[in-house]
Order: sequence, then C-alpha cells, then structure tokens
Amino acid sequence: MQVEERRRPQKKKKKTREGRALKLRMEEVTFDPALIQAIFKHIWTRRALEREKNEGNDGTDCEQVGTGTLKKTRTTSANSNALKLSCELLRIFITEAVQRSAMIAEAEGAGKIEGTHLERILPQLLLDF
Repeated sequence: MQVEERRRPQKKKKKTREGRALKLRMEEVTFDPALIQAIFKHIWTRRALEREKNEGNDGTDCEQVGTGTLKKTRTTSANSNALKLSCELLRIFITEAVQRSAMIAEAEGAGKIEGTHLERILPQLLLDF
C-alpha cells in the first residue's frame, strides 16, 4: 500500500496572494501620513496660541519640563505608528459615514448622497466611534 503525498491545494496559495494584494491595496487607499501630521501640527499650533493668549504672555507660570526647555516652548510631535493609526482610523470613519449615508439615500430613492443624508447619520456615527 502506497502512501499518497498530500500537497497543499493551489487555492491556499491563491488566497495568500490575494490577501497580500488586498493588504497592499488597503495601504495605498489610506490618507497620507504627512498630510495628517500637517493637520495635527496646525491644530497644535493654534491651540498653543489660544492658550498663550488666554494665560497672558508673562511666562511666570511656565513649567520646567527638562533641562532648558519650558512647557510652552516645547514642540509637539507624533510617532510614525501613531500617524499611521490615525490615518487608518480616519479612513474607517469616513468609509462608515459614506456607507451609512448611502443606505439613507437608497432608502429615500435618491441617486446621490447629499449633505442632508450625512447630517442624519452623523450624531449616531459620532456616538458609535
């Protein structure tokens, strides 16, 4: 009696290739981390200016964080992994918003998603996220 050699089916390899291709496509279809970092920097700068304006410019209440750095003058930065995660979260959030808006538009018989559809799903979407 001969023992048959068992080989992996070709479908398994195909799924692996498809999985890699899907992963590559998903990486391509996300937001640019440099753009998200620029948006974050803009918001951080604006908030720092607002804080400075509200606290006054005397500088007597600044915290000493490290040697030679004050908390007010320290720059804020983001880790590259945090930027990638923020891009992915933003992509998922927008995808979900479009899908929910499309469901509302389809239920109404509209061919396009309009601002009113987005306005209707936004409160629940923000609660869900």
